[in-house]
Amino acid sequence: MDEVQVDVIADPDLEEPVLIEGLPGVGHVGKLAAEHLIEELESEPVRRVHSEYFPPQVTVGEEGVAELAGVEFHAIETGARDLLVLAGDYQANGMAGHYRVAEGFLDIAEAFGTEEIITLGGVPTGEIQEEYAVVGARNESGDRDRFEEGGVAFDTDEPSGGIVGTSGLLLGLGERRGIPAICLMGETSGYLVDPASAKAVLEVLEAVLEFEVDFTRLEQRAEELEEFLAEFQEQQSQGPQAPGDEDLRYFG
Repeated sequence: MDEVQVDVIADPDLEEPVLIEGLPGVGHVGKLAAEHLIEELESEPVRRVHSEYFPPQVTVGEEGVAELAGVEFHAIETGARDLLVLAGDYQANGMAGHYRVAEGFLDIAEAFGTEEIITLGGVPTGEIQEEYAVVGARNESGDRDRFEEGGVAFDTDEPSGGIVGTSGLLLGLGERRGIPAICLMGETSGYLVDPASAKAVLEVLEAVLEFEVDFTRLEQRAEELEEFLAEFQEQQSQGPQAPGDEDLRYFG
């Protein structure tokens, strides 16, 4: 296995696509957003990336078929800007691994003619959100004005801990290659998978890149999460409950 191994699946002719990255992170905000784009818009997988820096495991899918851990690039033609969406279940392991895999992602993006990068993620607030602001960070050549018009707040030293992993490295390494890059981070508690925050991030993308996507599935998932939290809070407010006969069957 090479450090970064790229399998070619398809070679569509994309016109200066925007690279959209959404890998696992805080609240899975970026992952949810990227997967929603792939599911709701007409997309096709174009590259599959494996690496010795991904976890040493396979995923087991339909009919028990195992597949080596990896991530995929999907091409989407929105009718406005073409998109190259990077999604999957993994980030690289180790500091060197993060750098080498991110450079591999940039090689793929450049081969498709990418001239802009938008990475997606979450910024933890430590509390359950009622409204979801989107915080932005950019590299030196990133276009701030266009995203501010779309509702993004660029705050000094925010997030305070910086941006770790692929979402941050694509900004820093992208700058060294002369590629403008922005990171969009939806506010989230940091404790739970957060579809409402993912929707807030996608709404910014809609406004800035001028395409439309149906949010029904994300809204349903957000409602389910709200119902779960309401039930949990109600149980907590009632205090510890003595186990009944039904509960006792599960002990001993």
